[in-house]
Amino acid sequence: LGGGFGRRSFNDFVSEAVEISNKLKKPVKLIWSREEDMQHDYYRPSSVHVMQGALDENSNLTTWKHRITAPSILFTQLVKFPFPFKEKIDIIAVEGAKNIPYEIPNIQVDYQMTKIPIPLGWWRSVYNSQNAFANECFMDELAEKAGKDPVQFRLELLPITSHDAGVIKLVTEKSGWDDFENGPMYQGISCHKSFGTWVAQVARVSIQGSKVKVHEVHCAVDCGTVVNPAIVKAQISSAIIYGLSATIKSKITIKNGRVAQSNFDDFDVLRMDETPDISVYLMDSDAPPEGVGEPGLPPIAPAVANAVHAATGKRFRNLPIQLD
Repeated sequence: LGGGFGRRSFNDFVSEAVEISNKLKKPVKLIWSREEDMQHDYYRPSSVHVMQGALDENSNLTTWKHRITAPSILFTQLVKFPFPFKEKIDIIAVEGAKNIPYEIPNIQVDYQMTKIPIPLGWWRSVYNSQNAFANECFMDELAEKAGKDPVQFRLELLPITSHDAGVIKLVTEKSGWDDFENGPMYQGISCHKSFGTWVAQVARVSIQGSKVKVHEVHCAVDCGTVVNPAIVKAQISSAIIYGLSATIKSKITIKNGRVAQSNFDDFDVLRMDETPDISVYLMDSDAPPEGVGEPGLPPIAPAVANAVHAATGKRFRNLPIQLD
C-alpha cells in the first residue's frame, strides 16, 4: 500500500483507466486531479457513541456502557462476497471498544450497524480512532466526577504490572505531569492499545482566539522488541501529526449529495509551522515486535480534547474540535 493509507486497496481508478483504454483502443495514462481525488474518495466512516458509567459511594467506577452506531466498512466493501464474521457482525467496528483494559466490574459494549450512501474506506487506525476518542474522553469525565486526577483514576483501574499502566507511568514521568501547572498551557492524557501496541500520550495546548494550538505531545510506546528505534519514533510521530489534522482542522462535509471540499484551501491539514514538539519514549521489552504504523494515532484526539477541557471547562464531543 505504500503511503496510500488504504486508498490504494480500492481499484476504481484502475477500472476507469481500463474503460478509457478499451474505448480508445490504445494504452492511456490516467492521473486524477486533487479535486477529483478528494471528491471521489472512500471516506472514514462517521460514528455516534453513547457512553454511560456509574461510580459507587467511594468514587470507584463500577459500570461502563458504550453504545456505538456506525456504518460498516466491511459490509460495504464485501457485500458481493460472504461476510467474514458470524451473524454479519462487524467486529472491526468495535476494535478498541470491546477490549478496554480497565478492570470494571460491569462492562457492556453494543454495536448497531447503520447504512449511509457514502463510499467508505480504511483510514489510519480504522475504528480505533473513533472508539479511543469516546473511551478516553469519557474516562476523563468520570475522573472529574470522582474528584480524582485523570492519571490516578486510570491507574486505579489497571493492574499495576499491565502494559497500559507501564506506558501511562512512563509518559507522565517523562512529561513531568505531576509538576506541571495549568496556564497558559493546559495538559490532557489518554491511553489506547491497537494493533498489539500500547500507547499513552500527554498533549499540552493553549487557546489562541478561536483556535487550539498544540504545543507539545509526549508519547510512551510499548510495541514489544524494538528493532529500529528511529523508524518506530518516525512512525509514531507521523501518526500523531496525521491524527492532529483530523482533531483540530480537517473535515469532510456533504452538501446537496456531493463532497463540499475539493483541495487544501477548504480541507485544511496541519502545516509544518503548526506541528508541536513531539517526544516519543520507547518501553524496554523482550516480547515479539508489534505494529507501529497506526497505534500512535488513536490517543491524540482524546489527549487534545482533554487538554482543551482543562483550558476551557467545556467538553467537546465532535471532531474536529471547534471553539466557536
